[in-house]
Amino acid sequence: MDTKTPSAEANPVARSAIRKVSTRLVPFVALMFFINYLDRTAIGFAAPNGMNDDLALSAAQFGFASGVFFIGYILLEVPSNLALHKFGARKWLARIMVSWGIVALLFTWVQNFEQLVALRFILGVAEAGFFPGAILFLSLWVPAQYRGRILMLFYLAQPLTTVIGAPLAGALIQQDGVFFGLEGWRFMFMGVAIPAIVVGIIAWFYLKDKPADAKWLTPAEQVWLTESLQKEKSATESREKHVSVRFAFGSGRVWMLSFIYFGFIYGLYALAFFLPTIIEGFQAQTGQTYDVFQKGLITAIPYLPAAVAMYFWSRDASKRGLKTWHIVIPALAGAVSIPLALFAGSPAATIAVITITASAIFSALPNFWTLPTRFLTGVAAAAGVALINTIGNLAGFSAPYVTGAVRDWTGSYEAPMFIVGGVMLVSAILMILLARSNRLAPVDVDSAQPASTEEEAQEAPKR
Repeated sequence: MDTKTPSAEANPVARSAIRKVSTRLVPFVALMFFINYLDRTAIGFAAPNGMNDDLALSAAQFGFASGVFFIGYILLEVPSNLALHKFGARKWLARIMVSWGIVALLFTWVQNFEQLVALRFILGVAEAGFFPGAILFLSLWVPAQYRGRILMLFYLAQPLTTVIGAPLAGALIQQDGVFFGLEGWRFMFMGVAIPAIVVGIIAWFYLKDKPADAKWLTPAEQVWLTESLQKEKSATESREKHVSVRFAFGSGRVWMLSFIYFGFIYGLYALAFFLPTIIEGFQAQTGQTYDVFQKGLITAIPYLPAAVAMYFWSRDASKRGLKTWHIVIPALAGAVSIPLALFAGSPAATIAVITITASAIFSALPNFWTLPTRFLTGVAAAAGVALINTIGNLAGFSAPYVTGAVRDWTGSYEAPMFIVGGVMLVSAILMILLARSNRLAPVDVDSAQPASTEEEAQEAPKR
């Protein structure tokens, strides 16, 4: 896999169009993603700060409640993205955001394990389709050669959610009994839910479905973006021949990417849900006591370097052209560093190793998401991107549940973290195999000829 990225510098219209999309559209969608990720991971901040005690949750119950979110999410992921393709991203993304905001607000009054599980499931149903919808939406705004840069700017919201969100959650949790007599963790749920409703309403009016509708683009910029995207779509349809939902579901490339993504998400959510709990253990190890805000700051430490690493790694991929090692090296770094954290020997060393893990995962993800739309377009892109995210998010259920269950069974986090490392190692191996089969790059860079694929060979007799 080797793609070269043409520069927009030679075309002032292209340069200004991409700059405007980067500054006017991407930050708002990134804000939506920021709120989305904060709402779904808020349970990780609440757990060690009163929720687990108040609801009498074991580690396995907390892991199950964390992961059950992804059952409803997975069931409706593909239908939601197909609905987005039919009704338009502006309406559908706004609808999703308001829906999950309302459900997230109900966590303020949860009373027991059963209610927590029910609300987490419904939250997954409400959020279904947001992330693949946002990826697809941004992919429909910029040509492929600029997509990695745009998705990197979008993805910055995820590590920054923890950098900003963890201290914010800590500050909200400290308001115990101050507002409406609510426990701090309950007030935190309220505080992170309301912005989803407000921003979702704004999104209905702010977002536009396509460049031709954006008044903040000049006519020349609208024409350049529209024509570039149409040429790319036509080329993909001509090359692939079949761009239906059936094509996406039957594509070996889509399924292979799904399994690769599973490994990254397994590592990401094992980290997100259990890092606050691991930090809780630092107190017993060091004899120090941290308040809730300090815990939030410690939780945020790995994610700021991760955001910086992601920026420069994606920038390098844009300059060199995306290479296989832009995805494989981070996968290997994550696979090795997660188990190493068990032997760090001190809280500072543990955080340092976890920082490497977070940096590795976030460096790979924006580059990974440029791959599906190389060979998918239209409704096939909507279905394919949703399917990849669906399979990947099976890890969102399995990672916290397996981690919690194995922790309860063994009495430590050693075995769970080795499992995480093994899953990420499999992702690295699958990425190498997929790249070697030459089934990702639509054009062979050296010869500038269409790359043959097994799928095309199978379809040839029918043409």
